[in-house]
Amino acid sequence: MTVNLLQTFPDPVTAAQLAHGASIHLGMTKGGDRTQAVHAIADAIRRYQDEILEANTLDLEASREMAVPDLMLEWLKLTPERLQATVQLLHRLSDLPDPIGRIMSTTHQIEHCQTYSQLMPLGVIAFIYESLPELGAIATGLCLKTGNSIILKGGSEASYSNQLIAQAIRAGIEEVDLPEGCFQMLPSDQGTSIRDLVVQDQYVNLIIPYGRAGLVQQVTRQATAPVLRSAIGNCYLYWSPSGGLDAVRHIILDSHYGEPDPVNAIEKVLVHRGHSPSSLTMLWNSLRERGFEIRGDACLVQEFADLRLAEEVEWRHPYLGKIVAFKVVDTMEAAIAWINLHSSGHADCLVTESYQESRQFALSINSASTYINASPRFMRNSKRGEVFLGMSSQKGLRRGPIGMQTLTTLKHIVQGTGQV
Repeated sequence: MTVNLLQTFPDPVTAAQLAHGASIHLGMTKGGDRTQAVHAIADAIRRYQDEILEANTLDLEASREMAVPDLMLEWLKLTPERLQATVQLLHRLSDLPDPIGRIMSTTHQIEHCQTYSQLMPLGVIAFIYESLPELGAIATGLCLKTGNSIILKGGSEASYSNQLIAQAIRAGIEEVDLPEGCFQMLPSDQGTSIRDLVVQDQYVNLIIPYGRAGLVQQVTRQATAPVLRSAIGNCYLYWSPSGGLDAVRHIILDSHYGEPDPVNAIEKVLVHRGHSPSSLTMLWNSLRERGFEIRGDACLVQEFADLRLAEEVEWRHPYLGKIVAFKVVDTMEAAIAWINLHSSGHADCLVTESYQESRQFALSINSASTYINASPRFMRNSKRGEVFLGMSSQKGLRRGPIGMQTLTTLKHIVQGTGQV
């Protein structure tokens, strides 16, 4: 196969126009054709694997010379296992039922008519992401499966990797009769700004930024099209008086195993004052043995001299690393109030043996997802259920896991007989 690292790209306006035109026809294609396209993209990525890994090596070398942060390098580095996981995810996605056209009942009824709702594509989705080059393929699969055109805008640190993955995506799409223009890729490092894309609200129906908080905030601030904000890190766990040490240890560790970006990693733990110092010491030693750094609030730092103080600003922001900060609270109500004020709001946890506490926590926490005595570990390719791109804490649009239904909208249909 021929690998072209000198591809030409459309400008944002042209890309948006082409994607918009294609979306009108894509939404009416057969589900089997869209499923076949996702399957073909997976096979193409498998065929291109060696070339993608070579391109990724170039990106890593350039990024190290540019002193890109270690976190970004970790997200950027592809392996055969990561690519194989992407292929498996796309194959699983292709096997899921087609959501488009699904009929749903509605409570709004008109006399002498039949009223119902039907799932439809959104239209054009722009996905803006940094590092994590395989996410371009996953986002494309989700969009095509749901009848949406997609525009990808990756970061300059993954420029070569993104180009090779885009080439594989195009090769897969060409095997299937989908509308030309349904997949668009914008350059990572040829002067095309994010703003040039996110103001194309005439053509773009949804923008999904994925990466560090700075990227998400930039897109949200500049966009005129709707934005679905993704969230990573800064998840809280409250350890109630009845909660077990082993459960807390397992949940914290397991939440960090999401690879390569532990979206729902627990980074902050609120500890009820009733827990003994020996229990805290045992937990911290266990975490330190696995490479974690432990930080604490002023109360804990005063009691434990080896703790580093967690500054006030840290409680609101993710570490995106193997760091966990601990804070003492007096009541469940205080923990809930603190989490609602400081958490990123997409996944927060409780460890307790009290049913009453579990109900209070589940109903009072202002987060997209709450976990009771369960790990929030995020998996894009779950063994049960859907395939997910990420997590959103945003109200007003879809909250929680970003999956196929997130990329659809409802059309209300009223069917009458023409009679009064």
